Amino acid sequence: MAEDWFTIVLRLALYLDMAAGFGVAMFSVYALGHDERSLAIARRYRVCVGVCAVIGIGLSVIGMTVLAKAMSGAQTYSELSTHIFEMLITGTHMGLAWCIRILALALCILIALVKFNPTFRFVAMSVSSGVALATLAWAGHGAMDDGMRGYIHLASDISHLWAAGAWVGALLAFLILATSRANATQDTVAILSRTSNGFAHVGTLIVFVLAASGVVNYVLIAGPSLDPLVSTLYGQLLLGKLMLVLGMLALAAANRFRLSPSLEASLGSGNRAQAVSKLRQSLFMEATLAVLVLASVAWLGILS
Repeated sequence: MAEDWFTIVLRLALYLDMAAGFGVAMFSVYALGHDERSLAIARRYRVCVGVCAVIGIGLSVIGMTVLAKAMSGAQTYSELSTHIFEMLITGTHMGLAWCIRILALALCILIALVKFNPTFRFVAMSVSSGVALATLAWAGHGAMDDGMRGYIHLASDISHLWAAGAWVGALLAFLILATSRANATQDTVAILSRTSNGFAHVGTLIVFVLAASGVVNYVLIAGPSLDPLVSTLYGQLLLGKLMLVLGMLALAAANRFRLSPSLEASLGSGNRAQAVSKLRQSLFMEATLAVLVLASVAWLGILS
C-alpha cells in the first residue's frame, strides 16, 4: 500500500511539473506580445519552463526505476540490473515514450539556455514541453487498448493532458505576474489586467477540450453507463474530480467577470494593490483546486 501511495505522489509530481512547464510556455506564446517576450517577466517564464524540464527529467528517472522494480519483481532497488532497464526502455511502448520524454525535456533545457529570438524560443519550448507532456498518456489508461480504439484513446488522453496543462500553466503564469516584485508598476499590472481579461477565449477552448476528451475517456474505460460513477472507486474519484473542476470554473468565472474588470478599472484610479491582491488570492485558491484535481488524476491512473 505504501508503494501505491508513493506511485500516486510521483505521478502527481510528474503531472504538475510537466503541465506547468508546457502551460507557461504556451501562455508566453498566446498571451504576451512580441515586445513583452523580452521583458523581465518573460525571462521568469523562461526560467520556470527550464526548471520544470530539469525536474521532469529527475522525476522521470525515478519513475522508470520504480517501474523497473515493479515489473521485475525485485525486492530491493539494489537487485535491479542494466538488463531490466534495457528491456523496459527498448522493448515496451512505455519505454519508448519515456525516451522521447527525456529527449524532449533535454531539448527544452537547451532552448532555455541558448540565446534565441524570444518568440521562436517560446514556440520551440511549447513544442518540446508539449511532446514531453503527451508521453504521459502511455503511463495511464490511454495505453490500455489496441488497434483503432487504442489510437482514439491515446489521442483523447493527449488532448486531455494538453488542455489540463494549458490551464495549470496559465494559472502559474498569472500567479508569477501577480506576485512579481514589479507588480506595483503600471506596465506589469497592465499586462496582468490584459491577459486575465483576454483569457476567456483560450479558457473556453480548454474547457471544451477537457469536457469532450473526458467523456471519450470515460466511455472507453467504463463503458456507456453511469452506474460505475457510484458503484466503483474509479467512478467516485471521477465524481470528486468533476466537483473540483466545477469549483475551478466558478473561481475562473469570478476572475473573468468581477476581479479582472476591477483590476482594469484600478489602472485609472491608481488603487492597484488591492485589486491585484484580490485576484492573487482567487488564483491561489484555483491553483489549490488544480493540484487536487491532478492528485485525483494520479490516483485514477493506477486503478484498473
